[in-house]
Amino acid sequence: MRVEHARMHAKHRGHEAMHAEMVLILIATLVVAQLLLVQWKQRHPRSYNMVTLFQMWVVPLYFTVKLHWWRFLVIWVLFSAVTAFVTFRATRKPLVQTTPRLVYKWFLLIYKISYATGIVGYMAVMFTLFGLNLLFKIKPEDAMDFGISLLFYGLYYGVLERDFAEMCADYMASTIGWCSGSTSSASAAGALWGRSRRVPTAERRS
Repeated sequence: MRVEHARMHAKHRGHEAMHAEMVLILIATLVVAQLLLVQWKQRHPRSYNMVTLFQMWVVPLYFTVKLHWWRFLVIWVLFSAVTAFVTFRATRKPLVQTTPRLVYKWFLLIYKISYATGIVGYMAVMFTLFGLNLLFKIKPEDAMDFGISLLFYGLYYGVLERDFAEMCADYMASTIGWCSGSTSSASAAGALWGRSRRVPTAERRS
């Protein structure tokens, strides 16, 4: 055993320095990548938002198919189909009068569902940590998996719908020439939705 131990040390001699170099290279890469991402976001926010949104939307699809998460895949397909339709309507020129209302209602619905899902998931995790799941004869691992899954769904689709909503609001505001230097996407979207509600009323009165 001593001979084998000595042979192992002789074989792996110098690996500690190599491992230290690998850790330093990893830390340096992370720092440089973070600086580049910050500069990209500050100098070209539109392209940064588009690329990060596309990656966040598409990358989970690979792991979903590979790991056979069919429930997530079904929800992702339904969300993507409706969101793609709403985004398509928001990017049309000229802008249809009912489009701002459609965009507002869809993303508000997703926001409420994501918020409620996250709250239920958080409560399930906390109840599991305090052992309240035993009152309902639920295994701790099952309760924790349920809570973490709901937290993930709420966080993922909440962030995704926020980015899509901002993108649609920017497109609609730029289409009608609403945005100015002091006007945000959220206020522009609210104004567009209010305008879409007032237009049919005015038409009916006339």
